[in-house]
Amino acid sequence: MNEWIAEVGADTAAYLATSTRTSVLAREYRPEDLGDGRIRYSKRALGASRELSEEEDGAITDDAEGLRVWVGDDAYELEEV
Repeated sequence: MNEWIAEVGADTAAYLATSTRTSVLAREYRPEDLGDGRIRYSKRALGASRELSEEEDGAITDDAEGLRVWVGDDAYELEEV
């Protein structure tokens, strides 16, 4: 099972899991706050977040810098586990 985890801090993890546009989707399509400031994306949650516009919190980019989730001007690297 493909999953990606980012260390984003406790407040940001809670925010991504409960207050972004993807947080209202079915469970399998939303990011999960793992505690300890970490957020996990399943393959479906990552796909849903990739559909967010770059201006929205929780947007995903995948470029030369790597796979990242954005909150405001801050980017957090996602690592596949």
